[in-house]
Amino acid sequence: MSYCFLHAKTGRTGRFEEFDLKYSTTKPGFPAGNPIANIFVILIGALAIGVSVVLGFVAFVVLGSVVAVLAAVIGLRVWWFNRKLQRQASRSQRDNGSTPGGVIEGEFQVIEDDRDRERNG
Repeated sequence: MSYCFLHAKTGRTGRFEEFDLKYSTTKPGFPAGNPIANIFVILIGALAIGVSVVLGFVAFVVLGSVVAVLAAVIGLRVWWFNRKLQRQASRSQRDNGSTPGGVIEGEFQVIEDDRDRERNG
């Protein structure tokens, strides 16, 4: 089975293999026919890429600096809070005369026992 094609630009008919690439509608290269315009397109494109890379690097450095400062502030605050808690715990142990992990003494009174309630309930 052979297909017949009509070329849009030339109006020729034929098999697909018969058409050359010179009848192709896509032109490789730059859109402007003027070489000076092509040079400006290349220069402006390279400049735009360079500026984008530099601005991206600057944004990355600024964002990294902000994250580093925030991490340092939070770390300092946690360290300060832990130090304050340790001082307070050691001060209260020293005032009470107790040792860490020692026995806590006290009195208690049973108001109502859950076992009694289950037996009577």
